Amino acid sequence: MIFPLLTVRENLETAFAVLARTDRRIPDDIFALFPVLKEMMHRRGGDLSGGQQQQLAIARAMIMRPKVLLLDEPTEGIQPSIIQQIGHVITHLKAQGGVAIVLVEQYFDFAWKLADRLYVFEDGGVAVEGAKADLSVEAVRAHFSF
Repeated sequence: MIFPLLTVRENLETAFAVLARTDRRIPDDIFALFPVLKEMMHRRGGDLSGGQQQQLAIARAMIMRPKVLLLDEPTEGIQPSIIQQIGHVITHLKAQGGVAIVLVEQYFDFAWKLADRLYVFEDGGVAVEGAKADLSVEAVRAHFSF
């Protein structure tokens, strides 16, 4: 969630609370990954579209340099171009290393494309699990109706 009454800049700066004073800045790669945020630094978070708010929330989390990043259905209600951008960001973070990403997602194709390891839940329990390399799309799809 973002703070709807704070500007984009202020939302991003809330991440500074967990950083040492010398590290309190918005890294340039945030704007390389989310160029729309740079254009909207003075707009209130609540005035952004749903996809832009999702980008803002992910950017704020990235500023904190977490060891684990939990993304709970980041594609929900988001237009396809923003979904692609979020996928690009996750791919970028994976390539950089240093952060474990836990992606909770109902959009199977999106999750499959990005996953290293997959857990499929059904009725509150794990129905399928394993390294993506050891699973097939067909086997997972045959078990569930996605």
